[in-house]
Amino acid sequence: MINDSARKDLVVLLADKNTEYAVRGVLDRPDALGIRPILADLFVHLHNDPGCLREGHEFLRSFTNQYRHAIVMLDREGCGRQESTRQELEEQIEERLSNNGWAGRAAAIVLDPELEIWVWSDSPEVDNALGWLGRTPDLRNWLREQELLGEDAQKPARPKEALEQALILVRKPRSSSIYMQLAKTVSLRRCDDPAFVKFRTILKNWFAKSET
Repeated sequence: MINDSARKDLVVLLADKNTEYAVRGVLDRPDALGIRPILADLFVHLHNDPGCLREGHEFLRSFTNQYRHAIVMLDREGCGRQESTRQELEEQIEERLSNNGWAGRAAAIVLDPELEIWVWSDSPEVDNALGWLGRTPDLRNWLREQELLGEDAQKPARPKEALEQALILVRKPRSSSIYMQLAKTVSLRRCDDPAFVKFRTILKNWFAKSET
């Protein structure tokens, strides 16, 4: 039996570099998450979203004695099982993790439809990170003009396409650093995406601050 004190706190398996940078940025803000500082290692699966879905439990099996908890994170769009709901995919992954040494210690986060849904907060930091600060019209009004954002919608229906078109217009290259910047600056309370809420809640349950 491995001494629990010898384990690191968390291992996260992700589908791509953009998601890795976003999660690194979020985990660097323990106070904003309402958790204690943690020791975490992040890995990107070679086969991206389908690999995380089908093989995540196999990838993480060898880490069961090295980490207290594990998370698998992927996009529903592009995972090869788009006909399934976010919740159905998460349940499938979590069952496999549980059967491979992670019972009660692991969770799956499926971004629906994709990571970029986390980008579209109403924070002015989004305009800043995407190169839209001070432009007229502002980013959200431009999205509506281009019919990328519904009049009463909070987020674009196709978040990745909206992001790509916004960056093209201002001639800003799409890069993982954008996701890191957003994760480090946007208020985490502004993001009400169900997958992000689950992510934040799980972290608070696992790594609650010690009462002093």
